[in-house]
Amino acid sequence: MVEAQHVVSTMKLVDSLEEQELLEDIIEHGKPPLPPATEGLHYLLATPFRYETLPPAGSRFRAVHDPGVFYGAERIRTAAAETGYRRWCFLQNSAGLDRLPPASFTAFSVPIIGKTVDLHISPFDRDQYLWTHPSDYLATQAFARTARLASVDAIIYQSVRDPDTHWCIAILTASAFAERKPDDAMQTWTLTLLPEEAVWQRQGSEAFAFDTRLWSAGGRR
Repeated sequence: MVEAQHVVSTMKLVDSLEEQELLEDIIEHGKPPLPPATEGLHYLLATPFRYETLPPAGSRFRAVHDPGVFYGAERIRTAAAETGYRRWCFLQNSAGLDRLPPASFTAFSVPIIGKTVDLHISPFDRDQYLWTHPSDYLATQAFARTARLASVDAIIYQSVRDPDTHWCIAILTASAFAERKPDDAMQTWTLTLLPEEAVWQRQGSEAFAFDTRLWSAGGRR
């Protein structure tokens, strides 16, 4: 899932489509260069490999200054749990901010190939408590560095934010994508953070929610 606000945000600053295209071009030239391995990839697939992670940030399989990681999930609900958690953390860590406006996200899929390590299976499953710690990422970040040295393309692991048991994937290399662009069948979802719930809604009647008190109990990162 990726936030779907970029086009709307730049359109608010201009008076015509031509001006918006010029502004987008200026913004693009101000971004870090894309790694050579992402050449020809759709921007949704390439973007996670483009930017550095600066202190004090970091993610489950990416420490500060490590190469980029693309995170995905087995199903939309699991991706929504992980995405909702990150936005909830942003709110909790923002002094003086008690709410965020609803945000739109695009859900998309892409097939994966390459060498994969599955942390659900032996011998890795014996250290499951390390891979699923809610806030300590030292072990998973170290594992990702070792996996890169072994030319592993992706790591499959259990979602920590989805209360149901479903898996996520950390893609370490752009060569893991079997296609150069996502599947055309995309979905738009809206996330609303309430005092004790992260509510996801799709046009029509499709909706679900996560209890953010569970995220508070586990500690946040």
